[in-house]
Formats: sequence, structure tokens, C-alpha cells
Amino acid sequence: MKYLLVLGDGMADYPIESIGNKTPLEVAKKPYMDYLAQNGKIGMVKTVPDGYKPGSDVANLGALGYDATKCYTGRSPLEALSIGIKMEDDDIALRTNLVTLSDDKNYADKTMIDYSSGEITTAESRELMKYINEKLGNEKFVFYGGVSYRHCLIIKHDEPNDMTLMPPHDITGKKITTYLPKGQLHEELLDLMSKSYDLLMEHPINKTRIANGLNPASSIWFWGQGTKPAIENFYERYGKTGSMVSAVDLLKGIAIGAGMKSVDVEGATGNLDTNFDGKAQAVINLFKEGRDFVFVHLEAPDECGHHGDLPGKIKSIELIDEKILGPVFEYLRSTKEDFAVLVMPDHRTPIVLLTHSSEPVPFVMYSTKTKLGENNKYNEKAAEESGVYYKYCWDLTKEFFAL
Repeated sequence: MKYLLVLGDGMADYPIESIGNKTPLEVAKKPYMDYLAQNGKIGMVKTVPDGYKPGSDVANLGALGYDATKCYTGRSPLEALSIGIKMEDDDIALRTNLVTLSDDKNYADKTMIDYSSGEITTAESRELMKYINEKLGNEKFVFYGGVSYRHCLIIKHDEPNDMTLMPPHDITGKKITTYLPKGQLHEELLDLMSKSYDLLMEHPINKTRIANGLNPASSIWFWGQGTKPAIENFYERYGKTGSMVSAVDLLKGIAIGAGMKSVDVEGATGNLDTNFDGKAQAVINLFKEGRDFVFVHLEAPDECGHHGDLPGKIKSIELIDEKILGPVFEYLRSTKEDFAVLVMPDHRTPIVLLTHSSEPVPFVMYSTKTKLGENNKYNEKAAEESGVYYKYCWDLTKEFFAL
């Protein structure tokens, strides 16, 4: 028995007036997802525990069937695992975005223009982070390059503290004045951020980006702090050999922390221009290797939601259906072996909010062993009307693996 989880990050949404008070999932052309619904079970599942912010870290742990209240120590430590950073028990990891800020003279008066620096390339951003570490790093603060705008700061040998740090994608278009670091080390962190602006704006990479009409990576921005993670081994928890196909360090880090195999795909960007074909082939190859379970993560719907890109979000759902679910489903069907498929988002990223929300999300579950149900479509409305609801995400996961 093979098990496939296709996760469209932030894929769920709210009804949108401009498309007839429907959601992107309702209007997208997605024949494979709807086929699963017509022959499977749909419903709602809660992936974000009460009291937790609906970040992709907590929500993807939930999608994998983990209780974040028991294993979550922060977002950045998971990304640090993917980057290959070996954290000590008393280290603190901080997600470090390269962001675009306005050119107001005083740092605190600047506005968050772009949390991703125009989706800066990994080659450019790693050179910039190397430069930042050379200029601002020391025995206490060590910077590491990640993917695109997503990087990491390790604070060496410090105690867990009361840092209050704001995700930059939550304050797009807002003045940063009231969202600057608070709590322990806030002065040192703000000093690093302020100094980074002057350094980065003079760097040749940013001068070239500006000349080409692109957003510069004008500052570092800290958030997502946490300590060394401790996630239960996936095989020991579920008795399945697990694997992950994702373009983002967070998901790779979750996989590594859980003892799953993480596969890199050339050209996988986490955006609408990602290598969908390559990711589908990677999933197929993992099944051919004999892996029991493959989790394929698609970031594009989330990124489109953050940017308010409605056509892009609809297109991303259609591409997931056409380029990922379709080819992998047909491959599994061709093997004549029984298999099960679970499709879901980790959280909603509503176009109107430009950020995440914490409501339960719709899922569809299908098995070749038995017809689990009969529904017309897969979307938020149909899932809510089904009356099926899982308060605890691991109950859905256990049922999935029992198919």
C-alpha cells in the first residue's frame, strides 16, 4: 500500500466577490481533485491548535499528524535543520528574511514594501547573507544562507527568552515602527537590522537589482525564533517510511527532524514558476524506491495569497492538479498496487487578508481499496457541508494510514 499526501500551502480561502462569491478552490479547474471527491471522503480538519498562530510550521506539523503543543519549539529551528545547522541545546534560531523597506531616513519610520525582496534568487541572496555575516556576524551572532529570501540567524549560547518578533508578511504596506523587536536582546537585534540596511543598499547586487527595476534586498528582518527541535520519528510514530518533496527549508527541516527522507528538486522555487514536472517525477521516483509515504508540498498558493494575486492562486491550484496530482495518480494506478491519496492545505491564506488564518481546512481522502464516499467537488463549501470534522489532525492521519 502506497500513501500520497499532496499539500497546497495556503490553498483554502474565503468567498471572493469578484469571482461570484466563490473561492479559488471552487472556480479552479481541478479534475483529479474532484475525481477523488467523487470517489472519496471530504471534510474539515483542524491543523492549528488553539492558542497558536497559523504559521506554516505549526500547520504542516498538523498536516503530518503531529501535535504541535508537544513538539513545536519555533519555526526557525526547523529551517536550520534543512540548512544543515547543528544547534546546541542553548542556541536560539531566528528566521532572517531579506526584505525591501522604504527609503525613509530613520529606520523605525520605514515601511515594509516586500517581505521577499521581489523573490530574490538564491544565488544573489546567499552572497548577500555571506556579506552580512562578514560585516555583522561574531561569536554570538552567526548568519546562514538559505533559499531565496529565507535565511537564518543563530544566537549562540543564550537562554530561551521573551522575544516578540513580527513575521514580515503580516505587515506588508505598514510602517515598521510598532513591529520592531521587543523583549530580551531587542536592542541588539534592532541594531543588526538597522546596520544591515546601510550595508545592503550599497552592495553591487542591490544596485543592479534597482537598475533592473527589481526590489532590492534592503534589510534583514528577524522572526520565528525557537530552540533546538525534538520531533518524534515518523516511522516509529506511524510505521511508514516517509519522504518529503518541497522547495522550502521549513518543510525539509520538518522532514529531517522526523527522520524522513528529504529530496531536492532542481528548479523548485516555492513559487508559481516552480519545477512542477520535476517535483512530480521526484515523487514517482520515491515510490519506485519503495517508500511507503510521500508528502509533496507546493508553496505557490500561499505565496499568491500573500501577494493578493487571485489569478495566480487559481492557476497554482490548477497546476497542482495537472502537474502533480495527475501524473502521480496515473503512475500509482499503473502499478496495479493499492494506494491512498490525501489532498489538503495546511492553512488558509485568504486573498483579502494577505496572510494566514487559523480556521479548519478542507481535505479529500481517497483509497483504491474501498470507496470512502461520494461527493461532487472538492472545496471549502462542500467540505463544510459534509459534516465531517476532525478536531485533532492526528486522528485523520491515523485513519489515512489505516486505509
